[in-house]
Amino acid sequence: MEVVVASSSIDGGIGCWDVHTGAEQLRYKTCVSPPHGLACVGQRFLASSQLRDPSANSGCILYWSWSKPQVEVRSFPSEPIQPVAANREGTYIVGGGVSGDIYLWEVATGRQLRKWNAHYRAVTCLVFSDDDSLLISGSEDGSVKVWSLFMIFDDMRRQRSDHLYEHNFSEHTLRVTDIVVGYGGSNAIIVSASTDRTCKVWSLSKGKLLRNIVFPSIIDAIVLDPGEHVFYAGSRDGKIYVAALSAESTSKSNYGLHIINSLSNHSKAVTCLAYCARGNLLLSGSDDGMVRVWDAKTHNIVRVFKHAKGPVNNILVVRPELNFNFQPNSQASSRRHGSLLPPVLDKYRNPTDEDADTTTVIGLQSTCRKSIDPSYFSSHVINNQIKELQQQGSSAAAEMETERLKLECTRSMQMVQQWKKMYENLHQFCVNELLDSDQAGISNGNST
Repeated sequence: MEVVVASSSIDGGIGCWDVHTGAEQLRYKTCVSPPHGLACVGQRFLASSQLRDPSANSGCILYWSWSKPQVEVRSFPSEPIQPVAANREGTYIVGGGVSGDIYLWEVATGRQLRKWNAHYRAVTCLVFSDDDSLLISGSEDGSVKVWSLFMIFDDMRRQRSDHLYEHNFSEHTLRVTDIVVGYGGSNAIIVSASTDRTCKVWSLSKGKLLRNIVFPSIIDAIVLDPGEHVFYAGSRDGKIYVAALSAESTSKSNYGLHIINSLSNHSKAVTCLAYCARGNLLLSGSDDGMVRVWDAKTHNIVRVFKHAKGPVNNILVVRPELNFNFQPNSQASSRRHGSLLPPVLDKYRNPTDEDADTTTVIGLQSTCRKSIDPSYFSSHVINNQIKELQQQGSSAAAEMETERLKLECTRSMQMVQQWKKMYENLHQFCVNELLDSDQAGISNGNST
């Protein structure tokens, strides 16, 4: 079953409907989300940042399981968080602060693994690449930055580098309102929207602007069609514009260059868009409180959902794991929250984690409990699982111990290679210095 979930900036909860039948599912209570403040974590549960008072100096992040309408876990970060996002496996949650900082938490433990200053002003949107190797952020300062998680987790590379980001696209002149990423990992395209009334198409592999499209009104939401031939842009004039991505499309319509069509039915600004590949459906949310489902081929409206209260500012299309049974590492935290969801997110990074091993590991599902599905874990989590399995007398403990030793061996080999490279660089530097000194001595001798 595929469902659409929708939240609002007014406390109307989170609406949930079956995309294909229109049947309403549970309505999740107590949610006042900012734009891009709603995420589905590994298809297992919903997470949303909350900003009840825009002038407040604190906020919270809430969790809901699919089976209960009440909030089950409340986390209180060190500052108000606006956008939130989770990687595909649901291993990490990232949040963008009003200060411009980005926070990265490990879902299974709630540990804050990283925090870094990303922008000069508040972060407005966050999105992972399709292979989860890159994180793209937009800000009120008008910039779009691309972050490699390999760089974020590699302390030695971080120390040697002048900056953390892979790309810094700064051509927008005003606030970035939305970002979408195509397929292809580091070879994908990025489309960004801004209150400067433009959408810009970027190449990740080339690191440059491919196309600039000017719209009749401010664009607050964008989504790519699965074939990446066009993208849809939700506007404050209530229209959804269809813009061409293909290089050969240069025709100019009544709306402007590269804008080939528009859909119109909302009475107020279109604030959010989503795409459902099954059935080729486009979904739009609006300040008019409605979620409309469009046939992307015919542009006809298939069905309409009404949010309980207030404008709609986030919509997601997800396929929930209704039978998922997440068991956090800390049984105490589970009893405390009365929930099988993960524990709360740390407010600050634990000083003891500064030198801890946070290397990610791939492919441990076969040795873990079936209920723990994410394929990326830090060695801290692995060690906890080994202890659990040893207490149970499970043979899987030996397998996981082998995986842990392999991880340590791989990391040691990487360290050796890094030290070897540093030694070679230092050796070459010394040789060059000696040669330069000898050359200078010869030159002085000849001059005398």
